[in-house]
Amino acid sequence: MEVPVQRHAEAGPAVAECGELADPAFWRQPPRARLDALARLRALGSPVYVPEGRGRGHWALLRHADVQEASRLPKVFASAPGVTTPEPARWVRALFGDSMVNLDGADHARLRKVVQRAFTPRLLAAAEADIHAVAARIVDDVLAERPDEFVSAVSSRLPLEVICNMMGIPERYRPEIADRVNHASENIGVERGLASRLRMPGRGLRALARMQRMVAAIGRERRRNPGDDLISALVCANVDGQALGARQLGAFFSLLMVAGVETTRNAITHGLSLLTDHPSQRDLLLGDFEAYADGAVDEMIRHSTPIIQFRRTVVAEHELGGRLFRPGEKAVLYYASANRDEAVFPDPDAFDITRSPNPHLGFGGGGPHFCLGAHLARVEMKALFRELLTRPVGLRAVGLPDLAGSNFDNRVRSLRFAFDAPGGA
Repeated sequence: MEVPVQRHAEAGPAVAECGELADPAFWRQPPRARLDALARLRALGSPVYVPEGRGRGHWALLRHADVQEASRLPKVFASAPGVTTPEPARWVRALFGDSMVNLDGADHARLRKVVQRAFTPRLLAAAEADIHAVAARIVDDVLAERPDEFVSAVSSRLPLEVICNMMGIPERYRPEIADRVNHASENIGVERGLASRLRMPGRGLRALARMQRMVAAIGRERRRNPGDDLISALVCANVDGQALGARQLGAFFSLLMVAGVETTRNAITHGLSLLTDHPSQRDLLLGDFEAYADGAVDEMIRHSTPIIQFRRTVVAEHELGGRLFRPGEKAVLYYASANRDEAVFPDPDAFDITRSPNPHLGFGGGGPHFCLGAHLARVEMKALFRELLTRPVGLRAVGLPDLAGSNFDNRVRSLRFAFDAPGGA
């Protein structure tokens, strides 16, 4: 991809302008082509303007330092009205409530405080024990049933079951929730034809509405009869007089299910593919799993970067990356580029489980929106790969992951896999 440099409509030196990042075709290219293009843009050393049509556009932050700085300046680079592209419509926010990821300042702090307090040491300890039990059960099922598609059989099951167990979702609701999560997220950041664009937003919103009604009903029951689960903790909390109402609980649940399930699922799937493609790294991990597992998990997350980008709205004048940002402008934090920044990661395209330090931005760039689920995601990945790699029968990916071509997340639709040995465990 060529990188045209021309004078943007502002005073001062010429700035790079790259419309390709707004083109869905760019994100359907093979990963190598996308990463090479991002590297060329990153080498320009300053934010890049990305026109989006009708006079709109955003400034792409591509370097690790710029993404990290913007992440830690929420009073300049605000998450409201939304971090996705396109931003959620006002009527959608009014109907479903604002997700915590789209809030700033006191509103975000109050909601995050309620949620953080609900994650008690007792609840977290129970969740970690459950993660190990679920991971073992999934691999037991895999060895017994011998499936050949990894996403449905393995990587999507773990985070879904763990979150449902932690939230206290009754078993009878879970198949429908899994289906609704897929409907709600399947077309985020993916180009669709006209008929699909007219049909799919309604399908996705209906899926969210059903999930929120479901969890609201559970929340009402837990207020009357609280248990040891996360929903009970959230709806019965008394943090400065605050607990989650039905709409807040629904918005949090949707965020947890769509973000928590999808991102962990994709990181796990890319992880199997990476270990298959780099047998020396797999052998190193197998040689001393406990010594290398933490580094392997972080390198899987850096290398795959499950969330490609988040959007910000500039609300105060600020100079960043050699450019003066002005209120009303849009900036997009490209984590997929920051995690390959040569200034921070030597040989950034290499998959190296011994990489240290590894200050990747796979969970965000720090600041108030750093991922609440980072610890549990790492525990899930480590537990599952321990089971996958240390059983008598090895697993390996077959072929390339089937990527969704999304500009928002590095989503894997499917990945074939096989066993290294013919027998069971």
